[in-house]
Amino acid sequence: MEKYFQLKENNTNVGREIAAGVTTFFAMSYIVFVNPQILSLTGMPSQAVFLATVISAAIGTLIMGLYAKVPYAQAPGMGLNAFFTYTVVFALGFSWQEALAMVFICGIVNIIITMTSIRKMIIHAIPETLQHAIGGGIGVFIAYIGLKNADFLEFTSEAPDVISANNETFDAARETYQGGLNTIVTGGGIIPDLTAFTSPHVLLGLIGLVLTIILLIANVKGAILIGIIGTTLIGIPMGVTDLSGLTNPSNSIGAAFSDLGITFGAAFGSEGFGSLLADPSRYALVFITVFAFTLTDIFDTIGTFIGTGRKTGIFTLDDEKAMDEGKGINTKLEKALFADAIATTAGSIFGTSNVTTFVESTAGIGAGGRTGLTSVATGIMFLLAAVFSPVIAIVPGAATAPALIVVGIMMMSAFGEINWNDLEEAVPAFFASIFMGFAYSISYGIAAGFVFYIITKVVKGKAKLVHPVIWVTAALFIINFIVMANI
Repeated sequence: MEKYFQLKENNTNVGREIAAGVTTFFAMSYIVFVNPQILSLTGMPSQAVFLATVISAAIGTLIMGLYAKVPYAQAPGMGLNAFFTYTVVFALGFSWQEALAMVFICGIVNIIITMTSIRKMIIHAIPETLQHAIGGGIGVFIAYIGLKNADFLEFTSEAPDVISANNETFDAARETYQGGLNTIVTGGGIIPDLTAFTSPHVLLGLIGLVLTIILLIANVKGAILIGIIGTTLIGIPMGVTDLSGLTNPSNSIGAAFSDLGITFGAAFGSEGFGSLLADPSRYALVFITVFAFTLTDIFDTIGTFIGTGRKTGIFTLDDEKAMDEGKGINTKLEKALFADAIATTAGSIFGTSNVTTFVESTAGIGAGGRTGLTSVATGIMFLLAAVFSPVIAIVPGAATAPALIVVGIMMMSAFGEINWNDLEEAVPAFFASIFMGFAYSISYGIAAGFVFYIITKVVKGKAKLVHPVIWVTAALFIINFIVMANI
């Protein structure tokens, strides 16, 4: 094991890697429960989506660990699952089976892009300043996720600022909504504020944050994982850690396997590809949808790898050069990109939206994970989650939120590599990093960074220095934004 994963060369050991893998799992384990909640709104069986989520995450993460040998975990992506449900199914009118078929196409496109070196070109084209901005931006993003999950923030929106409710135009005079309120979209009038630290959940999150920071500053090994476990235990007498999930019959694996037959392979049935290809008038809409899926998936993954890999040394500048000069799939970065593409394809077959590399992998990396053994540990945890889902379910969000916050703090050190006194560097770096957190999307942050990078270079008379890939990618993002805004 030590030889296969080159543990000594990466200054790590088996214990540290396993602890890091478990840390990553707990930091992202919420997806096991949140993904079924979102996708089941389309009519997909919740238990089937639960099992599809677990299986696809395990497959993608194990491939990442055993083949690419890097400490990144994969699972159905947040944002992509919301796009699947609220845009593709609700707004565009596709069935969930047709949506799965388009996710499968996206996976095949990603494989082709990886095999034909297009992803290599994209990575090689990203300026070093923007790479550091992406790394720091991921820190902002993941810390913001942690602050939100801990309920440290609350948001106020007046009725005139609410745009839609349950995907329908909001009517302030309307008193009832069938099935209750599920989703509210509000405009720029929303006001963030610090929450009142009165609820047990918020107080537990604060206790967990202080505990985790103390452990980290004291250089305690496995500090982040100890923080998660310790906070979960503290939450029992506080009434936040809900032990009733241990005996919940709805968490039965037998029920999940029974429902999995409904979603497994549904993309290839008459209601999937059969229906999707039956109406030529929808082909243009199908193309746009697959394009949106693919663009987001590609840049979420590239952003995560570049942003975290450069800072930690997992992916070095030499790796990028070797990838650019070599042929085939030989470097760690190329293999990681290939593993990511395979995972989306597998996920669509089992019955879930796009599988992507999770930014929460930084929790395990922050805990010392440096090799594929970390991913193997995370992948095994996902498999165990199928059997021991009640145990996983009792870990409250207040226990994992502190891990995300402290890892975000560590990631933001990448900002130190940017010359903030030079506006030519600072402007695109600012938009790339801040948009990442505030727009809740790595790919949107990259899009903003690319656009303002082009603007600054054009104004300075350096347009020729902008790589053609940056021009093309920025144009594709703008086209995507325009099209999606008019759907």
